[in-house]
Order: sequence, then C-alpha cells, then structure tokens
Amino acid sequence: MSMNAPADTSLSAPLLDVKGLSVAYGKVEALHGASLKVAAGQIVTVIGPNGAGKTTMLSAIMGQLGSRGEVMFQGRSQSGIKVERRVDEGMSLVPERRELFTSMSVEDNLLMGAYVRYRRGERDHRETMQEVFQRFPRLQERRDQLAGTLSGGERAMLVLGRALMGKPKVLLLDEPSLGLAPLIVKDIFQIIADLRRSGVALLLVEQNARAALQVSDYGYVLETGSIVFEGPSADLANDKRVAETYLGGTGKSTH
Repeated sequence: MSMNAPADTSLSAPLLDVKGLSVAYGKVEALHGASLKVAAGQIVTVIGPNGAGKTTMLSAIMGQLGSRGEVMFQGRSQSGIKVERRVDEGMSLVPERRELFTSMSVEDNLLMGAYVRYRRGERDHRETMQEVFQRFPRLQERRDQLAGTLSGGERAMLVLGRALMGKPKVLLLDEPSLGLAPLIVKDIFQIIADLRRSGVALLLVEQNARAALQVSDYGYVLETGSIVFEGPSADLANDKRVAETYLGGTGKSTH
C-alpha cells in the first residue's frame, strides 16, 4: 500500500494537515495518532466500519472534542482555537444528523448559513444563495416550504446548501449518504464531486466505501481508531484487502 502523500498535496502546503490526532473518552482511546492531509480542491475520504472513530475524528478536527496531536488549517495551528473561530476562518462540519431549523423556511435556513459572513459585513448572501439554487434546483422549488416538511434527500441537500452559504474553504462531511435511497445517494455524490470544481476542499467520512472511493482523490482506512491503509482512491479500490473488507469484491476496479 502506498504511504506517499497524494501528488497535488506535495506541490503546496495542504489546506488541512492533521498530525497524530488522538481522542480519549475517559480511559478509552477512540482515536490513536491519526494523520491526514487535504489540499485545496481535493476530495479526501476516510472509510471504515461503524465505531472505527470516523465521527470522533471530524469532531476533534472541528474543535468540538478535546484531543492530543496537531490540527493545522491554512498553515496555522488550531490549538486553543474555538469552534466558532474555526468556522470564521473557513472550516465547516456537516454532521450526519442533518439538524435544521424545522419551523423555518428553506430560504431562511440557507440565510442562517451565511450569518457569520453577514456579521463580518459581507453582503453577498443573495448571490451565494443563487449559486446554491443552481446547484440544488430542488431547494429553489421548495424555498418557501418549511424545512420540517422536506424529504430525507431534500434535507440532505439543504444541510449541504446551508454549509455552502458560509463559503467554506474546507468542508467536513459526516456520512452524507446515511439513510438515503440509492437514487438520492447517487445525486448527493454527484454534487460532492462537482464541489471540487468550486475549489472547496472536502474531507468525506463515509460507510459507503465504494461510492466514496469513486468520488475522492485520496483515501484513508480507519479501523478501531487507527489509520491502517492510505493511498490514492483508485489504488485503495483495487487493493484486495480493502476490497474484500469494504467493497464486497476481490479488488477489481470500481471505476
């Protein structure tokens, strides 16, 4: 298994550089010395079974959990930096719970995503909303509808759209396909693939390993809190051990 960094991270400093990240719940260590890199415009995925520590990793990177190790974002250590400041600087987490303001309209939920930028004096939220609507036509159709009445797929789109309203530099996605119908999953992964063109870096945590490896540039396999494999996504998809464990196959290409 290749242990080299992906080619495009070697050309410049990575946008997100996580080194030796560890998280403990009491005496139980849920994440052991995890290291990964994400460059601008790159999709990096972390795959692994339930309970491997994937969500814990994202929460620690975002500053929601205490951790040991180092998180570097845009070349700056995030040690002691609160969640709100990380959001201000351009880091955004889309949790798997898809929490929305259910008694507010789709449009108002999107506006909430631009709140931090509005507070800074930026007033381009209407233009940003049009960009979101171009990416998610369904949300434009439902713009006046209460968020609580949306389908599961529409809720997933709204949570993603709300995150994009903040114009993040790096987007941490936690299980975006969880619980969605196969057709909707295909749409969501197409949207994730398209986001690369906007220059957003994505760190994608997914149980749907096959889809995640098809859409990403580089991948890490997390098992029981430790990264056990890493490499270009195409190589991981073709690796017999990864394929047998996560893809239900024998290592033939999924591309």
